[in-house]
Amino acid sequence: MTDRAGTYATPEDLINPEAVSAAYYELIPDVSDPSQKVVFGTSGHRGSSLDAAFNEAHIAAITQAIVEYRTAQGITGPLFIGRDTHALSGPAERTALEVLAGNGVTVLADAEGGYVPTPVISHAILVYNNDPEHTDQADGIVVTPSHNPPRDGGFKYNPPHGGPADSDATSWIANRANEIIAGGNVEVKKSMVSPGRHDFLRGYVIDLANVIDFEAIKKAGIRIGADPLGGASVEYWAAIRDAYDLDLTVMNPGVDPTWRFMTLDWDEKIRMDPSSASVMASVVERKDEFDIVTGNDADADRHGIVTPDEGLMNPNHYLAVAIDYLYSHRPDWRADAAIGKTLVSSSIIDKVADSLGRRLWEVPVGFKWFVPGLVDGSVAFGGEESAGASFLRRDGSVWTTDKDGIILALLASEILAVTGKTPSVLYKELTGKYGDPVYQRIDAAASKEQKARLGKLSGDDITATELAGDPIIAKLSEAPGNGAAVGGLKVVTEKAWFAARPSGTEDVYKIYAESFEGPEHLKRVQAEAKEIVDAALGA
Repeated sequence: MTDRAGTYATPEDLINPEAVSAAYYELIPDVSDPSQKVVFGTSGHRGSSLDAAFNEAHIAAITQAIVEYRTAQGITGPLFIGRDTHALSGPAERTALEVLAGNGVTVLADAEGGYVPTPVISHAILVYNNDPEHTDQADGIVVTPSHNPPRDGGFKYNPPHGGPADSDATSWIANRANEIIAGGNVEVKKSMVSPGRHDFLRGYVIDLANVIDFEAIKKAGIRIGADPLGGASVEYWAAIRDAYDLDLTVMNPGVDPTWRFMTLDWDEKIRMDPSSASVMASVVERKDEFDIVTGNDADADRHGIVTPDEGLMNPNHYLAVAIDYLYSHRPDWRADAAIGKTLVSSSIIDKVADSLGRRLWEVPVGFKWFVPGLVDGSVAFGGEESAGASFLRRDGSVWTTDKDGIILALLASEILAVTGKTPSVLYKELTGKYGDPVYQRIDAAASKEQKARLGKLSGDDITATELAGDPIIAKLSEAPGNGAAVGGLKVVTEKAWFAARPSGTEDVYKIYAESFEGPEHLKRVQAEAKEIVDAALGA
């Protein structure tokens, strides 16, 4: 944390959008340099044009590879495409449209040429594919680096299940794209044919009534402040207000690719992370004007919840409350539907699941792991500690298979309307029953080599038998829910745990830690976690 964290950006912090866009076209990547290759992390390929890591050659090659992949998979339906508000998203979408047209793919872009949130693409894919009149299958592309800084671009593929592509698909697409770039992109086909158009906004907003109890929110007169943080949800919040006659104010409705109106994150970078207290500082300042205030990142797949009594809620706290509420207020959900969480999410969720008599399904980091369960209804809620989650429709059928920050934001108002208590008050009630855990994630700079070594650690590499004075009862390199590799490790005691894993989107590593014994115990857990990880890396 720096002295400038939570303060407004200055002119020196801002990108030059024209320079970022120019570099997109002018710089040619050298894929023999690992930093300039196509690499799919947990949410697609990301990088900056200024670093020759996200350029026209990348996007043309990735799109050509996606065309070849979908052809090999027999996907013949339309491809839904949308973009967020980052400076590189417009150029990248144009490149993708040219390549898709050159390959004869039927493409559906926004009817008004507007921005499209990630969950809206997922929703459109699923609605199309669940329509019995359609004999083909649709898929999609979202052009977004999510909450990453303004200089970055991002590009991700969602296959017919509507969620993030799995590692088999992304590995194939990335390898093929790098082959195409290495060959000078001569295999890329392009055309200037205009795409078809789809009314993403209306289709999504009207269908929201099947997920959220708007009647309860309206009847209770909940005063809502919704801040898109300069992202793709801006028009959606206004449409939701109008469609359901809500007392909802769209805060900061402007779009600016420099994000000059943002407060700086912990490392003095501009990010649109609604779970960061530094990023949300200006939003929290207005908490007393509303009953519930919410924020979304640039593609609206993350949520931030602000209450008058608490300010910005810790994402883990809100997930626990959301789970406790939903599984008690959705009678049409399957009685055996599990609760999905990533293994770096708070253990208070485990206690809530147990109290509800529900099976806990713990998976590695990455929303893709929740997709099968959300599709068939065997998992009714999937959530990540990084403020990403989605859940089923009220009738127990699938809504989205990608993170949906809009419905999680709206749910906070439904919870207040139905229970008469803010989510933060309800969390305090949970801690009164189960204990009050202290949780913290530490981000630190790391080289790609360090991240690679960390990602390959296993439980067998851990020689320690105790953590903060308590016996270690589990050393996990595979997730309990599905046996998938976690790309790091998790060490557990009866009172605490820590997990270490490399970031999939930035050159940092993350140590997550939680203690039910208070802040001082957590500090001890964190200190010993670093020692344990260092010893394992040294071995």
